[in-house]
Amino acid sequence: MKFGTLPINQSKGGILAHSLRLENGKRIRKGALIDEVVIGQLMKSGIETVTVAMSEEGDVLEDEAATLIAKQLGSSNLAIEDASTGRVNIFAASNGVFCANSSIVNAINAVDPSITIATLSNYAPVNKGRLVATIKIIPYAVSSKSVEAVLDLDLEQAIIIKDFKPKRIGMISTKLPSLKSSIMDKTRENLERRLALSESSIVEEIRVEHDAVNVSEVISKLSPKCDVLIIFGASAISDIADCIPQAIEDSGGEILRFGMPVDPGNLMLLAKIDNMPIIGAPGCARSIAENGFDWVLQRLLADITISSDDIAKMGVGGLLMETGSRPHPREKQKKSSFKTAAVILAAGQSRRMGDLNKMTVEVAGKPMVRHVGEAAVTSAIAEILVVTGHKPNDVKDALNGLAITLFNNPHYENGLSTSLSCGIKALSNDISSALILLGDMPYITSSMIDELAEVALQNPNHIIVSTHDGKRGNPVLWPRSFFDELCNIQGDTGARHIMAANQDRVIEVELGKAASLDLDTPQAVLMEQEKS
Repeated sequence: MKFGTLPINQSKGGILAHSLRLENGKRIRKGALIDEVVIGQLMKSGIETVTVAMSEEGDVLEDEAATLIAKQLGSSNLAIEDASTGRVNIFAASNGVFCANSSIVNAINAVDPSITIATLSNYAPVNKGRLVATIKIIPYAVSSKSVEAVLDLDLEQAIIIKDFKPKRIGMISTKLPSLKSSIMDKTRENLERRLALSESSIVEEIRVEHDAVNVSEVISKLSPKCDVLIIFGASAISDIADCIPQAIEDSGGEILRFGMPVDPGNLMLLAKIDNMPIIGAPGCARSIAENGFDWVLQRLLADITISSDDIAKMGVGGLLMETGSRPHPREKQKKSSFKTAAVILAAGQSRRMGDLNKMTVEVAGKPMVRHVGEAAVTSAIAEILVVTGHKPNDVKDALNGLAITLFNNPHYENGLSTSLSCGIKALSNDISSALILLGDMPYITSSMIDELAEVALQNPNHIIVSTHDGKRGNPVLWPRSFFDELCNIQGDTGARHIMAANQDRVIEVELGKAASLDLDTPQAVLMEQEKS
């Protein structure tokens, strides 16, 4: 491929390397094929030369090359998107565990720097529709020899999804006087959440005193009913001869490994009895936050054999104490099937504002809540709900004429959580994610809302959090998978604890001051009024 600047009359058939703005204000995007029509537009605008890429004999155009490679990767549990700008995104077609053959992936990337493939981490759990890999051709065309060299590799084994299988889970919880039953209840609840994606279920839970004899008896009782047995000890396993491993051996089981190079999760035990896996869960597994226990459980739920050697290799990437990522958006979904709604919370009593209702206090010539409402209405959001409570008619008047739906929260005096629940429950059944907006954030714009919604579109299973100078603020966008949990929050509190327990699913988007502006007092409002 040749790349350079050519006179307009010599550029036909080339690919425009940089976007150009015409005299009439219209723009020709980079990557456009230069034909007679484009040449005429450029000449009319007085543009005499253009920077182009000219394909040569033996070149394969970017979209064609990406498509050829992607089709070789295709299988029944991968969904391949149409190519665009040299990129093909590949999605999971089922719930399961993503498996990548690093040798083949590395071999693809070693053929030619112009051809790239990027994937999720090996053994990452995925749900149907999640982006798992992307193929990108860097230039506008690539050598056919390079494409053929990639196609000669064993691409069918490069990436696959190991489907989750519904498993019968046995659960043993040991008891000590220091362990509250409420903690044991929460442990079961969190395990059920972990099992939901695989449609596995707890067939029976037995709570028993924390001693080897009792635990051994229960293991023998539950084993015939289960595909996987999980033991939560009231006290963490501290030695291979401790209560739980001793009970496993006493019941005829075999210890495969105690301890793993993943933190949190170090004190995990893996065993088996009659080829049925047994997990001695570490204490951190009582929390829903990701830990080494998840890495083992997910593979077992996908029928992936796991050995002591496999666990020994988990050290690189095994430090999970500060998990959290900010991936660059890549995947594209059809907006008809992925819809984001806005829930504007405007029910508060404005106690710190004295007699004023802060939702209707003017900032820059408009009621505060109207700024937020207009930003939502002029964005690409599919549905807009406003939750009212305190002085609902005032809020309604402030939003007069906007295409929104109002829901009154009769329990608004019980705190923010009741308004959040009211708004979430009122959303349409086809909504994929909800952007929670506060009615007193007047500098949130439609472009900011669209940016958050776009990141959600690219990362449909993540919590999208606004930040100001790296500090988290509002609004926050939540995927549907968290709706039930949001509705169960109690009191005058938000959802920070849910976010804290799911750090690996949080993506931060810097919005600047708009994400942190707090106008809770008359003094704060007055300062903003003076500025405007």
